[in-house]
Amino acid sequence: MIILGIFACILGIGALCWLLLNLAVFALPLFAGVATGLAAMRSGIGPIGAILIGLATGVLVLIAGQSIFTFSRAPIVRGVAAAAFAIPAAFAGYHATHGIAALTIGGSIVPVLVAIAGSAAIGATALMRMTLPAARAVRS
Repeated sequence: MIILGIFACILGIGALCWLLLNLAVFALPLFAGVATGLAAMRSGIGPIGAILIGLATGVLVLIAGQSIFTFSRAPIVRGVAAAAFAIPAAFAGYHATHGIAALTIGGSIVPVLVAIAGSAAIGATALMRMTLPAARAVRS
């Protein structure tokens, strides 16, 4: 029974890390959705309406960014769209990785180095997820 609890704990930690990665990769749509949801909540629309408005805004930001990247021919526009998604993702990835590394690794410089590596990995993941719809559109 104890071994089952250990495996469940490892599975739960893995699920939380996967969720944290996805939230960091989609930092821009998440921020836009949370900001508009909170603004809607302050305007008195209610919690359900605020959640729906925030969800719709996050989805629209994600679709708009991927559409701009997919259908634009200008490399500058594509670069700006990719940077608009990758920079906040790298920033969020740095702080998420630094928080986890500071809890688990001692010292002062090692968590920063781990956080820089995590930032690069999450920024690259965000960039790859941004280019995925463009690669599918070119293939079809």
